[in-house]
Amino acid sequence: MNRYPLWKYLLILAVLLAGLIYTLPNFYGESPAVQVSPLRASLKADAALLERVGNILKAANLNPQVIALDGNSVKARFADTDSQLKAKDVLIGQLGEDCMVALNLLSRSPHWLTNLNALPMYLGLDLRGGVHFLLQVDMNAALSKALDAATGDIRSALREQNVAYSGVSRDGNVLSVKFRDAEARSKGEAEIKQRFSDYALNAKEEGGEFLLRATLKPEAEHRIQDSAVQQNLLTLRNRVNELGVAEPVIQQQGVDRVVVQLPGVQDTARAKDILGRTATLEVRMVDDEHQISPGAAAPFGTEMFKDREGNMLLVKKQVILTGERINDAQPGFDNRNNEPAVHINLDGVGARKFKEATRENVGKRMAIILFEKGKGEIVTAPVIREEIGGGRVQISGQMNTVEAQDTALLLRAGALAAPMEIVEERTVGPSLGADNIKRGFDSTKIGFILVALFMIAYYLMFGTISVLALGANLLLLVALLSMLQATLTLPGMAGIALTLGMAIDANVLINERIREELRN
Repeated sequence: MNRYPLWKYLLILAVLLAGLIYTLPNFYGESPAVQVSPLRASLKADAALLERVGNILKAANLNPQVIALDGNSVKARFADTDSQLKAKDVLIGQLGEDCMVALNLLSRSPHWLTNLNALPMYLGLDLRGGVHFLLQVDMNAALSKALDAATGDIRSALREQNVAYSGVSRDGNVLSVKFRDAEARSKGEAEIKQRFSDYALNAKEEGGEFLLRATLKPEAEHRIQDSAVQQNLLTLRNRVNELGVAEPVIQQQGVDRVVVQLPGVQDTARAKDILGRTATLEVRMVDDEHQISPGAAAPFGTEMFKDREGNMLLVKKQVILTGERINDAQPGFDNRNNEPAVHINLDGVGARKFKEATRENVGKRMAIILFEKGKGEIVTAPVIREEIGGGRVQISGQMNTVEAQDTALLLRAGALAAPMEIVEERTVGPSLGADNIKRGFDSTKIGFILVALFMIAYYLMFGTISVLALGANLLLLVALLSMLQATLTLPGMAGIALTLGMAIDANVLINERIREELRN
């Protein structure tokens, strides 16, 4: 009879015990919870915030089962969904300007398991419930944005080199530069060819004008479109992180589509709103020199925008600053009138440009325009009283606390490179997810029982040993997946059931070989 050293038996027992410990959290399930994450740079998820959240809930007669710090947030777990929703409303009312309050789901695992870092597997969308979005990127808008940027860059380049030109215009995907004579056109063509290698140039004379037409090369178009999709993916990940979703799936599908899956998200309307919005910021000067009547066309070099009170303002097309220069954006309040506001910190280049613009335009009005889905709205248009340095800007106007919070989130996460449209939306309810879990668990259990009955009935003692080994296999498999924090989906559960059937195959071969030896 084979005998092994004692330490090997002890090692096997230790491995099985560890497997049992790391498997246990998967059987406790999840409870509704509220997650509170700081929005202000001056706030941190620490003991003070934990105490503040606890006091707010206590004052509202809401008693969470557990309230604790978890990374950069405070999470409070409740017994039912009603308490969770009430807690969210109370916390938003008390912390709305300082923190983001989101609905979440937390494991019911006891503290001693959590302290051992024994955590349950993440559940996929089909098991946990949540929302699935398929978004399509507007590639034409990405090209249009690149062409608009190139129009301004060409003007700047020609001015820097003192090349005389009559104007730069855009017609569809073609940029046209007008020159006064052939010599100026030759100089301009050389400069544009050197700086803008992505454009194919074509010189032409039309109506006595010397034209130079620039069109994007096909490879440049593809690169711009690919870049737009990749930037949108990055921006979406930033926005989803702000929502506090665990194990989201954000990936490209095809050339111009993006799949977003948010397991466990209960506030689907807000998730849809945050993902689909394309907020970006532009700072321009207000044109107070021209007075136009309602319905009249805007003068050359200007555009008309509405402010939040419905008044039309004439704004210059030249952009002083864009949202790309934003380092941070936090919701807060205006010190003068205590109205909700968004406080913005600019990077070095943005701070310098803003300082120069305010120094050169003292006494004039500056418009801060928020663009969403291609439409611009003037948030505020204050008069510049003095030069503003330091890179700190405040946006205030007709907005409430929630709007200030969402605007800060969008500006902080970054603007989408191109608008996206939700072309498909599916919501998996928690009850359907729970039903899928039950069915998957039952199928695995039934498969295990059937295999065990067959092995014990056919191979007797050796079959019993095989079943014990199969149980250890299943235990260690689930434990390993839990330790790796893998995401379990319905196909994954089917894979586990299939693994049980395949794992017993080796035992069948061994047992048949033993039978053959016993016969001989």
